Amino acid sequence: MTASPTDECDRAGCDGSDLVANVDRRSDLALRRELVASVRAVDLFVFLAVPAVLIAVFALPESTRRSLAFAYADPTATTAFTAHYVHLDVGHLAGNVAGYCLLSGVGYTVAVLGDSRRFFLTALATFLLVFPFVLSALNLAVPRDAIGFGFSGINMALAGLLPLLLGTYARKRFQLEGSVRALPAVFFALVGWIVLLALPVSTTGIGLAGLAIGVAGALLAVLYASSAELPLRESTREGLRAIVSRPGEGDLFAVGAVLVVGYPVVGFPADPTGEGGVVNLYVHLLGFCLAFIGPFAMLATGAFDE
Repeated sequence: MTASPTDECDRAGCDGSDLVANVDRRSDLALRRELVASVRAVDLFVFLAVPAVLIAVFALPESTRRSLAFAYADPTATTAFTAHYVHLDVGHLAGNVAGYCLLSGVGYTVAVLGDSRRFFLTALATFLLVFPFVLSALNLAVPRDAIGFGFSGINMALAGLLPLLLGTYARKRFQLEGSVRALPAVFFALVGWIVLLALPVSTTGIGLAGLAIGVAGALLAVLYASSAELPLRESTREGLRAIVSRPGEGDLFAVGAVLVVGYPVVGFPADPTGEGGVVNLYVHLLGFCLAFIGPFAMLATGAFDE
């Protein structure tokens, strides 16, 4: 006969906090077991292949890597793709590999436990194989005599996908049916946050524009929630209660939420100039927005209902 946690506490003389801790540990262990049982070897192979490719390309001679970068004045279909896998210095490579591992790792975990594995893997394949061409082509809208390279546009696409994965996760694990319907409000708020990060905040010139767009993003989020008849206060209170009451699952959601808000700080620095180049904030914003809008449309139409 198996003793219950309460029976164990009665015999050991533990207090209520011990019982809660015991239940929390059991919950965390069950979640880990569920995750381990759900992970597939082929998925891990795909994830590890990306940093392997980035490192292999970096091992090429610098002259070869520069020839694979995307020259805006002389664009080709080949370099439109290869440029996103090229890095010219170790720091840039290390930052993008770390960002990819963090975003894809958290995204995959949330997707597996939220029953949206197929949705995530389809989006990831699209980001890796199609987005390089799309982002490079849209870069030509800003003519300049320069070259573009680096994986950060695809990393920002993964950052744009993460709110969608958290929405499906909340619907599955916490039974929050309005979580996916509320995602456009989250998008407007995040775009406003990104603009506040990317543009200086002041009461004159471009600083005023940044402040205005940031405020507009927040207002659009509220207006959308109102028009969609989403009870913000009640939904937020219900969501927080569900997250706190499910320690393991709630902790994962909290990590994802922090990453959603925190990663744009890396992707949209206030001073984009650096040693040997300039951070392409335009392609970062494109990656983030396109990765949210397209997949959300698929979610809204039920294309990935499992």
